[in-house]
Amino acid sequence: AALVPPAEARAHAAAVLAPLDGAPALRETLHTWLSLHGSWDRTATALGIHRNTVRQRIARAAALLDTDPDDPDVRMELWFALGVRR
Repeated sequence: AALVPPAEARAHAAAVLAPLDGAPALRETLHTWLSLHGSWDRTATALGIHRNTVRQRIARAAALLDTDPDDPDVRMELWFALGVRR
């Protein structure tokens, strides 16, 4: 966080996550999934939903964000953006 001025970090996070504006379930699922290191089952348990719903939401979020959530660099950027926006 000290490497990037707060205003720039917020602006970057807003730009990265803009496609998820208006989709709080996708944002929450993505945050939970990332916090649980991509575990479908643990994310489903944490959110009280079926693991297939988690898979569908992550796929939808990835499509909206035009990213590959299996890429570690993408995960890091999304984790950073979600942390700044909370």
